[in-house]
Amino acid sequence: MLKLSIPVEPNLYKSLIGHPKVIRLVALSGGYSTEDACAELAKNEGMIASFSRGLLQDLRVSQSDEEFDAVLGGAIDQIYRASIA
Repeated sequence: MLKLSIPVEPNLYKSLIGHPKVIRLVALSGGYSTEDACAELAKNEGMIASFSRGLLQDLRVSQSDEEFDAVLGGAIDQIYRASIA
């Protein structure tokens, strides 16, 4: 498994994704906002997300359980969609 920053050039790592010794190519959000990281990830076939910052960026201690769950669920859905694009 390789954990790399999202490339500026889409599909730059495509040859690595198809390599028989690479199980997964995981994208780091690299300081992008969740929206920007997902948009960039979606341009790269075969990469999946590892966006811990993006997952947590909109969570607040002041949120109710319902708000927290909704925000977390929304982030998970957005990151998942970018990973399968």
